[in-house]
Amino acid sequence: MRIPHRITVIGGAAALVSTLLLGAPATAVVAPASAPAASAAFSAAAVGDICYSDLPSQARDTLRLIEQGGPFPYRQDGSVFQNRERLLPAHSLGYYHEYTVKTPGSEARGARRIVTGESSQEDYYTADHYASFDLVDQGC
Repeated sequence: MRIPHRITVIGGAAALVSTLLLGAPATAVVAPASAPAASAAFSAAAVGDICYSDLPSQARDTLRLIEQGGPFPYRQDGSVFQNRERLLPAHSLGYYHEYTVKTPGSEARGARRIVTGESSQEDYYTADHYASFDLVDQGC
């Protein structure tokens, strides 16, 4: 089981503090404003957005379980999502974790998942087993 990702990480500032205080290498990279959008390491076209209120009730249940730290109904819940499809922004292995969204009437896990990132409130919903993702907008 993993610790819920809801703790906000201040990437650039953390890297700077790490460098200044600990002598560790800075790991945050900021792309210049003139960098073309085509150089993105993921397919932005495959990532849409969805309002929290528009999610199926089972997806909202899964997000509540993640927030609470479980217990989760499937042993695979909380496992590392490897982003093999490269549809989500590129991050190091272990950044993303996946959780099953129950599918009514299905005896198996079904195709629906929530994939979380380590950043605060970075939750993606997929209804088609990783063929596409929607970033969950918690504010609507």
